[in-house]
Amino acid sequence: MLTESAPHFRQPLLKTPFHERSRAASQLDSFVPWAGYTTVDVYTSVEHEYFAIRNASSLYDLTPMVKYRIRGPDALRFLNRLVTRELRRLVPGKVAYAAWCDDEGHLIDDGTIFCLAPDDYRLCTGERQLDWLLASAIGFDVQLREETEEIAALAVQGPTSAKLLRSVGLEGVERLKPFEHRELSMPSGDSERLIMTVSRTGYTGDLGYELWLRPEDAEQVWDALMAAGSTRAVRPVGSRALNIARIEAGFILPNVDFVSAARTLYLGTERSPLELGLGWLVDFNKGHFTGRRALLAESARRPRRRLVGLEVEGTKPAHNALLYADAAGRREVGSVSSATWSPTCKRNIALAMVDGAHITTGSTLWADIYLSRELVWERRMMRARVVERPFFAPARRRATPPADF
Repeated sequence: MLTESAPHFRQPLLKTPFHERSRAASQLDSFVPWAGYTTVDVYTSVEHEYFAIRNASSLYDLTPMVKYRIRGPDALRFLNRLVTRELRRLVPGKVAYAAWCDDEGHLIDDGTIFCLAPDDYRLCTGERQLDWLLASAIGFDVQLREETEEIAALAVQGPTSAKLLRSVGLEGVERLKPFEHRELSMPSGDSERLIMTVSRTGYTGDLGYELWLRPEDAEQVWDALMAAGSTRAVRPVGSRALNIARIEAGFILPNVDFVSAARTLYLGTERSPLELGLGWLVDFNKGHFTGRRALLAESARRPRRRLVGLEVEGTKPAHNALLYADAAGRREVGSVSSATWSPTCKRNIALAMVDGAHITTGSTLWADIYLSRELVWERRMMRARVVERPFFAPARRRATPPADF
């Protein structure tokens, strides 16, 4: 096992403040890189971790999420110029999901924006965007700084998550509405209390919260949650279980459902927010923003392609399947980017980029699925139907206060 004293070239990935707890809980020693950190792919079994998200409570180490602090008199003007949605209604205590594009209207990335105080914001995104942000900030009186390593983050998701957080002393968490955040505290081992920011946000499409705290408090918070949740089936979860939940919720994932326009190598592989089903994030009435002219022109013509939800026959996920207009596979009309068997919905579901002529709900397509049975590959052409997203949207995700389990 590598130690902190080992040379950087022998341990190029950073460790989060939860790393030692994650390693102790990991039975498979399955780690993957994320934004320069090493993170858990699966602890014990994907199935057990997934059902903790949907039926109990789960802990997911969110620390590698890249965090930028944006301050200054022009902070709001800068953000409103950067992203496609209107942010003037984003007041302290609120969070907004947003996307930003290049001049051609192609998606650079998406993320959440926290309003911490007037003229003080935090932008959280899955990949580093400092160069793009600095270039976009030219001419604005604003200060930009990355603070990823200064903040530990933990996602607590699942139907019993509110009860779990209250059981460790985070009183008032049940009053948080979706996309709100508040500074709360919990008892610590000494006379002081641990102060953290708690937001009602998440990547599971379920009831859930995210904790933003000091790195030195990370292990104490983890231990308290695991101890309090020992009778509530709390479980740490890795990225594979989370991926099933986010597909059920219809959420997109960078480098899976789209590639940032700042990193694409081939023409035609860029995607716009309209193509990715994020048109509700584009406000043409708010004034100018980067990519507005291109997106306005795109909205005026028939869509060339669109990311849609699919329900696929059978039980075998259509991973990376090509899509055809007929069972004979004569005319290709799209491809699958994300796919899974949904244990909760009991459906074979997928997200796919499909040509504009076939994006209408109810349209029938054919998925070319390849699967291996003991090293023998089989090809199956399975019927797929375009359906609405999300696939799973329980009422508890918005209930305030949540049910008291």
